[in-house]
Order: sequence, then structure tokens, then C-alpha cells
Amino acid sequence: MPTTLPTSMHHSSPEDPTGESRKEDHIELAFRSQVEAMEIDRRFDYEPLLAAHPDPGSLPSVSFGDKKMKAPLWVSSMTGGTEKAYTINQNLAQACAEFGLGMGLGSCRPLLYGQERLKDFDIRPLTGDDVPLFANLGVAQVQEMADAGRMEEIRQMCDLLRVDGLILHINPLQEAMQPEGDKFTVPPLETVRETLRALPGLAVIVKEVGQGMGPRSLAGLLELPLLAIDTAANGGTNFSKLELYRADDLSRAAYGPIVRVGHTANEMVTMINDLVAGPQVQGKLKEQGLKVRCEHLIISGGLQNFLDGYYLTKKSSLPAVYGQASAFLRYAREDYPTLQRYVNTQIRGLELAEAYLRPRL
Repeated sequence: MPTTLPTSMHHSSPEDPTGESRKEDHIELAFRSQVEAMEIDRRFDYEPLLAAHPDPGSLPSVSFGDKKMKAPLWVSSMTGGTEKAYTINQNLAQACAEFGLGMGLGSCRPLLYGQERLKDFDIRPLTGDDVPLFANLGVAQVQEMADAGRMEEIRQMCDLLRVDGLILHINPLQEAMQPEGDKFTVPPLETVRETLRALPGLAVIVKEVGQGMGPRSLAGLLELPLLAIDTAANGGTNFSKLELYRADDLSRAAYGPIVRVGHTANEMVTMINDLVAGPQVQGKLKEQGLKVRCEHLIISGGLQNFLDGYYLTKKSSLPAVYGQASAFLRYAREDYPTLQRYVNTQIRGLELAEAYLRPRL
């Protein structure tokens, strides 16, 4: 007699109602899912035996100044002073509140000349008081305020926005490429020092705008009592290159090479690690006896996903979080649920990385 299979063998069992369709998917997708050896991410050891699936919300909190972040993810400064900025910043503020992220506002320069665009930047009611939130000004504007004896107005702006401090962005090449750009009359490092002197007690973060910084600039900043350095490295949005797109063909051809200089985030983390390590490592810079007073690092510029952020924050000698701008901007322009879903995927990815990956540092 022919053997009759149990009913449960003909169809998916009640315990596995999707089993048959899932297995058919596996057959169809198997060949498409093969990973070539060259595509394997060599930055990590994959350790699948050492942890259960992590619970959502299991990431360890991260200290940043006197605040705690629920994930090491920073919303990098993007936009302000336009109609679109209002919607974008509202969505970003809501995400920071829900997921416990830190955020830098876009350039708050319009607020130095009036409060017409205050609503674009006034997001503290949405973020709540627990989220690290920072205003943002260009070094040229701060230099002008210092020359005019108006530095206290910067503190007043920060108080108005109820932010935790000020991001000072350094952008000499962007200003040089911009037809209406400002001119620096003193080295930016002097302006940073003047900001710290004139506004005691105000937490200050210093960043570039998409080309990063070399070891001598980093050494000068590490010795200052900054809350953080933001790498804003080459590989993300390069604002010098962006300004060149606004120029004519002759200027684009002439200045194209200089906007391609810079440093990657990985290079900058290595530089900073070497500088922090001290004179026993190597190099003339360390023979000067660098005294590190900067507290944190924000690693941004060209980070494409949570694995880039996970790797570089683990590699950093300084306590570090990682920042993204364009990825957040892409989803923040849509409705909030779209942004919410994106942030959820990034945080879940970090939870899985913490459980199963060990960086090869």
C-alpha cells in the first residue's frame, strides 16, 4: 500500500503557517543572496554564538556633556532659514525625542538679524529637555560678532532657543567658493579660542563642513576645552563643492581640484587616536606634549549606514557618537512615519551589531 503522508506534511502546520511560502521564497532567492568574497565586510568578526536576539531598546546609553543619549546617533546640522526647514526640523525634533538622539541645528545666522525665522529653529518644545540640542553658527559670523563686541548676543540666541551649546562650523574653502562668501581676517582657531574666552560656561562643538581636518588643525582643537570635535569628513555632503556648482563653468573647471582635497572619517579617527595616545607613539606633533582637553568626538562625513558608525565609534579613543545628515534629510522631507521607520532600522541595526559583531581594531 502506498504510504499516506500525515495531513500536516501536505500543508504548512498551524505552528508554522507561513512555512511553505517562506521555503519557496528561499529557493527563488538563494542564488541572488550569495555574497562574493570581495563583498564581505572585513572590519568585523561575526560571533553568532555569544548572544540571544537583543531586545528592542537594549542599546547602552551614551553620555554627551551632561545629557544621556539612548543611541550613539547624532542628527548633523542641515538647514534653517527656509520654508522647507520648518517641516524638516519639526520631523527631526520628533525623532530625537522618540529615540533619544542628539541634534545640531542648521546655521542659525538668520537669528542674529531678527526673529522672523525663529519658528524654524525653536524645536526644544518638541525634543524635550533630555535631548542634546545645539545651535550652529559659522566662524565668520562669530568673528564679526567678536570684532563688534557683540558676543553676548550669541549667548542670548542660545538662551532663546534653550539649546545646550553652540556648534561653530569652520568653512574657509566654502566661503572662498561662494560668490557672496565671507572673508576670514584671522585664523579660525583664534576665533574658536575667543569664543571660549568670551562665552565661559557655554558648551562649544567645532566642525568642518564636508572636507574634514588634518592633524595640525585637530591638534589645535584637542587642546581646547571643547565639548566635542565633529569630523564632518570628506565623503558626505561637501559644501565647498556644493558652492562650486553655483558658479560658472570657468570657475568650476579652475577650482574643481581644491574642493576634492580633504580627509575621510576613518583617517581622522586614526589621526585623533594617534594624537590622544601621546608622544610614545610617533611623530613630531606628539613631541610637543599634547594635552587633550576636548571631551567627545562626533564622527560624521560619508558614513553610509549603522555599521560605519558602529565601527568608527568603537575605534575612537575619545568617547564618540556618529552623525548623519543627508540620510536624515532624505526621510525628514517626507511624513514623520517615514523618518520614524528609517531611524528604527538604524537603531535595530546597532542592537544587532552590539550583539553579534566584534570590530577588528
